[in-house]
Amino acid sequence: MPFIAAQPYEYELPIESQIALIVIDMQRDFLEPGGFGEVLGNEVGRANAIVPTVKRLLEGCRSLNLPIFHTQEGHCADLSDCPKSKLKRGRGDLTIGDSGKLGRILILGEPGNEIISELAPIAGEVLIPKPGKGAFYNTDLEVQLIARNITHLLIAGVTTEVCVQTTMREANDRGYECLLVEDATASYFPEFKQATLEMVRAQGGIVGWTATTDQVLEGVRSWKAAG
Repeated sequence: MPFIAAQPYEYELPIESQIALIVIDMQRDFLEPGGFGEVLGNEVGRANAIVPTVKRLLEGCRSLNLPIFHTQEGHCADLSDCPKSKLKRGRGDLTIGDSGKLGRILILGEPGNEIISELAPIAGEVLIPKPGKGAFYNTDLEVQLIARNITHLLIAGVTTEVCVQTTMREANDRGYECLLVEDATASYFPEFKQATLEMVRAQGGIVGWTATTDQVLEGVRSWKAAG
């Protein structure tokens, strides 16, 4: 059986499985100076550093004709889909909905809410706006996955311990076999990323698997060839 060399053990890819890539929140508000990530006091360069690797993963999956999903955290202009508790949290100079250097923060359609140009979705790829940290909450992601008979998810993006991990746990509870791509995810806090990787693959992969971009692409190529 084809597999991806992964931790804590091989991530099997049955011939009948269907695999998709989900790229989480690679948007300007989290990656660029002046965005929400920096407003919260974070060093956004740590997140931006993975862009070349995510691009290589994305292009590799495109070349293998995998279904690709992009998520984009953001809210309606009137903030009707944003809980008051979320607005209060952070206590920075600016918060969600305020006007910043990249437009209104975390508002759909604003410049800061755009996926960065290097990783922008192309025709045929699905963009999932999401009001929460997880990609399944109040979105049609699960409907889209079911329609394509997806069983296995490759997950990348930012930040590892927040939106990426939340999405992975949501998917795990729904029965998807999930693999987090180690070098295609990032946190503003390197120790948080490492802790998340260890939590995901602990106890025999209680949440899922982790592997590098090279390992992922090699394994998926083998799966494609076997099919």
